[in-house]
Amino acid sequence: MNINIENPAVSAILKRRTIRSYTENPLPREAIEKLLECAMWAPSGRNSQACHVRVLTDKKALDAINTDFKNLVGWDTPAYTRWDTNPVYQGAPALFFIFAATKDNMNGGIMVENIAIAAESMGLGSCIIASVGSLMDAEEGKKWKKLLGVPEEFQFVISIAVGEKAEEPEPKERKPENFRIVEEIDYEAL
Repeated sequence: MNINIENPAVSAILKRRTIRSYTENPLPREAIEKLLECAMWAPSGRNSQACHVRVLTDKKALDAINTDFKNLVGWDTPAYTRWDTNPVYQGAPALFFIFAATKDNMNGGIMVENIAIAAESMGLGSCIIASVGSLMDAEEGKKWKKLLGVPEEFQFVISIAVGEKAEEPEPKERKPENFRIVEEIDYEAL
């Protein structure tokens, strides 16, 4: 078997870090379209393709979402990393929202990972954000669903901020003891 274990996809996965500081440069439309294409081609359970994606690049609207979010959860609530200095969208020029008719965490998780890895492979940074869901699924979030063209009954699944990196954080420590290859089972011990 000829397996190429060193390749661009593996490199992007191993290199990706959560980015919480972005330049002010807007994300080019062709980059957004390519990330949407990567999201669209994410696998989904039974090929349901149940998730809907909206990308918001309007800075005033992003700031208004931040205000609505902070008004809902509290301005002094540590609802996300760097809550005291960054807006909920981490200052990125684009925020991808994933919605579905039901809380579709599995398919949304696969889709957001496709976006994160594709962004890294393009030299962009990303930050997966769940906390803004408290706004999107609240009464106050209905107006945002309407403005984003999402059916009111849809539920927020996950979001991801994407933009040009303004930081290169060091990797966080991993827990290798949580990962094992099981090559043989002692059936007599069962």
